[in-house]
Amino acid sequence: MSTATLDAKGLNCPMPIVKTKKAMKDLEGGDILTVEATDPGSVKDMEAFCRMTGNELVDSSEAEGIYIYQIKKS
Repeated sequence: MSTATLDAKGLNCPMPIVKTKKAMKDLEGGDILTVEATDPGSVKDMEAFCRMTGNELVDSSEAEGIYIYQIKKS
């Protein structure tokens, strides 16, 4: 299992999801992608993305305007 980080800070919808989708393609099943974003709309977007793709949203948090998601590739 490996981990990767995606910096999507400063990007607005739909770019955080577009970049997340692209980054997930390079991962193996079980790998974790950590995404950092500043777009408040990314909260619902990441939940929907994981539901639609079958990937697991392991953790979602927010600190000082930065939203952090940990997504496990199915």
